[in-house]
Amino acid sequence: MWTAPGHTIPPMGDIPTGDVFDRIRASCAAVAAQSTHVTIDESRIETFAAELDLDLSPDDPGQKRLGNEESSAAFVMTLDAINFGSGYFPFIQKRPGMSGYHTIAASLRDLVADTGAITAARLGEISIDDCAATFDQLLDGGPGHELMKLFTTALHDLSAFVDDIGDGSFLSVIEAAGGSAASLVGLLDQMPFYHDVHRHPAGEVLLYKRAQITAQDLAVAFDHRGPGRFHDLDRLTMFADNLVPHVLRVNGILRFSDQLLTHIEAADDIEIGSEPEVEIRACALHAVELLAAAIKARGDRISTAALDNVLWNTGAEPRYKTIPRHRSRCVFY
Repeated sequence: MWTAPGHTIPPMGDIPTGDVFDRIRASCAAVAAQSTHVTIDESRIETFAAELDLDLSPDDPGQKRLGNEESSAAFVMTLDAINFGSGYFPFIQKRPGMSGYHTIAASLRDLVADTGAITAARLGEISIDDCAATFDQLLDGGPGHELMKLFTTALHDLSAFVDDIGDGSFLSVIEAAGGSAASLVGLLDQMPFYHDVHRHPAGEVLLYKRAQITAQDLAVAFDHRGPGRFHDLDRLTMFADNLVPHVLRVNGILRFSDQLLTHIEAADDIEIGSEPEVEIRACALHAVELLAAAIKARGDRISTAALDNVLWNTGAEPRYKTIPRHRSRCVFY
């Protein structure tokens, strides 16, 4: 595991006021302004924006209805509760031809198809053996075993959260957000694995990848109606993970220090919350804001979240798979 030496991280400072999306953007812009391991080549922004295929649409099993409204809400929120582990994916058992994420998503869909709808009560009773059987992983002390432990904890946390906020109903949790994606992020932040907040010399850095993507997935699954209607959905930022920064680096938007590249190419785990890891995701988020602005300036309409989807799907192209990307074993992406 590698974390860069050098900087002393100061106590967390104040973040500008505003909704959570303002605060995410401001904190990431502050990181980009003084980042030392990752920089943004702004001269590449307009060119790359013009090269993107904005019609790329995701084939995401996490954004598809599964039964009635309660069952669908339960599936989407459960999958997003375990929508992490990219740092483990090179080491886990995957379905033929599927990525780590699609393996997990397909396994969860099969569970619902075979055994019925997810409920908070069911999640509270899940054991690590159940998780291993559902996702076809070995409990042998390896990375897959570690990931199944984390999944079990995440599902137990979600069960308790839904009981507390929604009296056992996933739809009631969504209703508690009052049609606001920002409010939903705030609610989900009560669960430790959603608290995607870190420290950097620039101050406290908010990213909230999985909390934000939950709002998007619900919106798409419900066609922006009913439980999927959020009046501030256009305020979402990029969903900071390890694939979109990789796409940006391969295309020359992000530039990594030689030392950071050496560790990525050696497949070293980049410690979550370390200065270089925070800079990779924060600078990527700020760069996507610049890309979105460039696209809008030429007359195309696209939300930042939609642009994230385009970039994420771009990363599925074979050329991106031949180049190592950063890996962090964590619960945030």
